[in-house]
Amino acid sequence: MTTARSLLIPPASAGTFHCVQRCVRRAFLCGQDRYTGQSFEHRKHWVKRRIALLAESFAVAIHAYAVMSNHLHLVLQIEPAATGTWSDIDVANRWVRVFPPREHTEAARVRKRDALLQQPERLAVLRTRLADLSWFMKCLAEPVARAANAEDGCKGRFWEGRFKVQLLCDERALLAAMAYVDLNPIRAGMADALADADHTSIQRRLADIQSPQDLDRPLRPLAGTAAPGIRLGLSLRAYVGLVEWTGVQLRPGKRCALKKDAPGALAHYDACPERWETRVRAIGSGYWRIVGEASELIEVAARMGQRWLKGIGLAKQLAVAS
Repeated sequence: MTTARSLLIPPASAGTFHCVQRCVRRAFLCGQDRYTGQSFEHRKHWVKRRIALLAESFAVAIHAYAVMSNHLHLVLQIEPAATGTWSDIDVANRWVRVFPPREHTEAARVRKRDALLQQPERLAVLRTRLADLSWFMKCLAEPVARAANAEDGCKGRFWEGRFKVQLLCDERALLAAMAYVDLNPIRAGMADALADADHTSIQRRLADIQSPQDLDRPLRPLAGTAAPGIRLGLSLRAYVGLVEWTGVQLRPGKRCALKKDAPGALAHYDACPERWETRVRAIGSGYWRIVGEASELIEVAARMGQRWLKGIGLAKQLAVAS
């Protein structure tokens, strides 16, 4: 039975999330169709461009993404308090950027912006929407679906339904989710190296490196507003090394000596390398709505009026192993 998302994510609340949106029937509508041979790879670029646009407009920080052939992953942070620093003109401009007028001219955009500025109540609603996770995902999914349907000359659903979301409760959960997302093509056997993991945030981070010094800079969100809250205290070099090592552990048939080869950065987040592999895998199947410590899962379950959530048992086992 579905549960109201507002129970998991109260309106106007900040948080860090892992979101998954799947194509209808999990068909390869954004990749190479294995049955017809038709390629829809160009649609992955649509998704990435849309993510970049929304990151400029919403009160979000994008930590990781992976655009696959039949689904997409996003790790992002929502910070509603950021909208309080925006002027009315800023809110109107951001909304027009997301929903431009049919006439794609600067004059038309200015007219739409000015019309919004004459509606204070409407602006207040839009300010709230620009810090809302559901609106972010709606503004990401719908334009891609319309463009794909227009290209295919058809109507109907492009996406499977409402997106799936996990609340990431702490730094370790955020780091595990980022590694899980960045390693999607590796785990799927579509790439052997991070630089070849097409349409992922890790490939983007590597491509943006201009000098060796860039690797030693603190890891920051790829795009959007750098908000307070969960922060990762490691460099880009440390993150790339950790993801690369984790990929070796998760790749079938290519195991290595876990303790011997574990990167130093891992010790801050998990003293046991074998347990870290379990944490990353659990993002996909061990947890459901919440990723964190057992106490955090129990607290959220109580808030939702439930006695149990998938992942509580796993979290307790990991705590005992500590």
